[in-house]
Amino acid sequence: MSENGYGKAVLEELRPLHRELRHAIPDVYKGFSEFHHAAFAAGDLDVKTKELIALAIGVIQRCDGCIASHAEGAARAGATRQEAAEAIGVALLMNGGPATIYGPRAYAAFCEFTAGPVT
Repeated sequence: MSENGYGKAVLEELRPLHRELRHAIPDVYKGFSEFHHAAFAAGDLDVKTKELIALAIGVIQRCDGCIASHAEGAARAGATRQEAAEAIGVALLMNGGPATIYGPRAYAAFCEFTAGPVT
């Protein structure tokens, strides 16, 4: 599925753009980074759950960069393909038609970061 380019290709495209902007506004990026780390710190919700929530929100917001980033984060946190699919399913329910477009993109992105064939 990696040939679809919804995960790794999106991150590769965005990386130099983020780097350039981060150099222009370092304090803003520093503040966002601190906020990000605080929001994703393990608490009553573990990191995997938080990443799956963020993946679903990325679908609803139609944000390919968010989808790619949180698909990778969820995979790294140990989420399974079924868990990602179910989180995306909630996004479909909550967002209707547009989520039926970005949901498959999110699943393809998640699958890029996990081993094995797509089932």
